[in-house]
Amino acid sequence: MWILLSALIVTQLYPLLWLAIYSLKTNEEILSGQFFALPHALQWGNYSAAMESGNYVKYLLNSLKVTLITMVGVLFLSSLVSFAISRFKWKYGQAVMVLFLIGMMIPMQATLLPLMIIFKNMHILNTHWSLILPYIAFQTPIAVFILSGFMKSIPNEIEESAIVDGAGVFRIFWNIILPVSVPPMMTVCILTFINIWNEYILAATFISSERLKTLPFGVYSFVSQYSVNYGAIGAFLVLGALPVIIIYFLLADKITKGMVAGAVKG
Repeated sequence: MWILLSALIVTQLYPLLWLAIYSLKTNEEILSGQFFALPHALQWGNYSAAMESGNYVKYLLNSLKVTLITMVGVLFLSSLVSFAISRFKWKYGQAVMVLFLIGMMIPMQATLLPLMIIFKNMHILNTHWSLILPYIAFQTPIAVFILSGFMKSIPNEIEESAIVDGAGVFRIFWNIILPVSVPPMMTVCILTFINIWNEYILAATFISSERLKTLPFGVYSFVSQYSVNYGAIGAFLVLGALPVIIIYFLLADKITKGMVAGAVKG
């Protein structure tokens, strides 16, 4: 088991280590074909180029804005839907749940043309809302799946006691269900952040303005007609992946706890 886990760690961490080494090389060292060789001198200037020429800060702020608004929207909608599906007894509850599960199977690429037409008619094409709205739509089904599974496991006696004390539906949801559902909600936040942070297809389709572009577009700042700064590209990729890596390692245990909690009566 230890050998298997060690091999798994190597295969998962080596690409990150290779990228870090790649980002500290010159173009000549990268193009020499010695992929596993260490750099002769550490090229920290690649990171300076990534910050300045790649407009890293501007693209980072755009990505943060889109991602954070998406997370808030996903949590708001999925928590309400999950509460209605898991805690209410109504005729179409299971049908609505099946509808959201079907939404998990729709590929993002299949919606590009219809969304392009819709957003053009709504006059929100080439705005951050043209990214935020589909991101929320694609991330909500998995969030509903996780949260509804957890909310079904909450004892009914808690709600019954609150009703006896005079609590209404919204007070039960806000003061009882949401505080108890923090672990799976953290899982939803982390998964949404990871899935949205480096998304490129929708961003490349719906965003053309330079000031609105998100982090993945910074790579193209180092590609010109006659040359490519490969070291700066590597540095930009490291800087782009760093927030996701930090958040994942800090909150990885919450992902596991949230997924297990949501599977109790999924």
